[in-house]
Amino acid sequence: MTGKTTLWDQLSEAKLAYRLRWKRRRLLLRAWRKRQQLRAVRDRTKAIKPGAILCFSTVRNEAIRLPYFLDHHRALGVDHFLFVDNGSSDDTAEMLSEQPDCSVWSTAHSYRLSRFGVDWLTWLQIQHGHGHWCLTLDADEILIYPFHDTRPLPALTNWLDMKGLPSFGALMLDLYPRGRLTETPYEAGHDPAETLQWFDAGNYMIQRKKDLQNLWIQGGPRARAFFAKEPRRAPTMGKIPLIKWDRRYAYVSSTHSALPRRLNQTYDVTGGEAACGVLLHTKFLHTIAEKSAEEKQRGEHFANSTLYEAYYDQLTEDPVLWCPTSTKLTGWRQLEALGLMSRGTWL
Repeated sequence: MTGKTTLWDQLSEAKLAYRLRWKRRRLLLRAWRKRQQLRAVRDRTKAIKPGAILCFSTVRNEAIRLPYFLDHHRALGVDHFLFVDNGSSDDTAEMLSEQPDCSVWSTAHSYRLSRFGVDWLTWLQIQHGHGHWCLTLDADEILIYPFHDTRPLPALTNWLDMKGLPSFGALMLDLYPRGRLTETPYEAGHDPAETLQWFDAGNYMIQRKKDLQNLWIQGGPRARAFFAKEPRRAPTMGKIPLIKWDRRYAYVSSTHSALPRRLNQTYDVTGGEAACGVLLHTKFLHTIAEKSAEEKQRGEHFANSTLYEAYYDQLTEDPVLWCPTSTKLTGWRQLEALGLMSRGTWL
């Protein structure tokens, strides 16, 4: 009967749980093997104190974004940053090595074959993240959440601890300029949201993945402009960037999902609203056309590079993502009113 759990359902769930346990162990083994690809450039992790909030990121040629990225997340309450530099040809590694709250490792190995950097970060999280609240971000992601301007991360993580919640979800929100992508130059250290002032407010599709129980969200300007004929093949926008880490945990696909599955339940299963944030995605700075041409040639950012060739070609043509239904960003309260983030019961 509908609503009742049958013996077959129980057996299927037990089989899935067993398979996912072994998947998690394989991911942890991958990270252990990939540790040999990392070379310490500047290791300051001995300075990490109990209770410190950590941020992990794999970067390549992000010198223009990192000054604001560091300033913003320091102001939020990140105590220490752990970076893997994947063969930068600008001064990314040197700049990060000079920061007293940053530890830096380098590798020239394949980003794609390390699960897009996740294997490297998993090893660092095993070594240094256990017992800490850990942010895992790309350099083009800026975390905001309700009251972030007055309540720093320790207030949020203390509340999550009090509620017994091990993770915190966020929607990745693509920002873009009014005109062509290269027409609005950005200066390092400035808030990129002052350059990329626009976003799509309401064209999102959402479903709950049955196996990992994470939310699969698609939409925004990339789905609208580059995947209009096949919107289900557009990038997924739901992420779980903040987790109270345990050395037995592992991300499965970037930060879109993790194991064990309970980490993915960052939503109210009863149909209400759970507290969640937004990752302001600053991919579309004026450097995007040049970087897209380079990344298409490298073929390191997508497992199915053929599928994304047209996507990269369109980016190198310097498109206009703005449209008459675009919305100008004014702040987190606007995003909450639009239903793109929620305070839930965090008042």
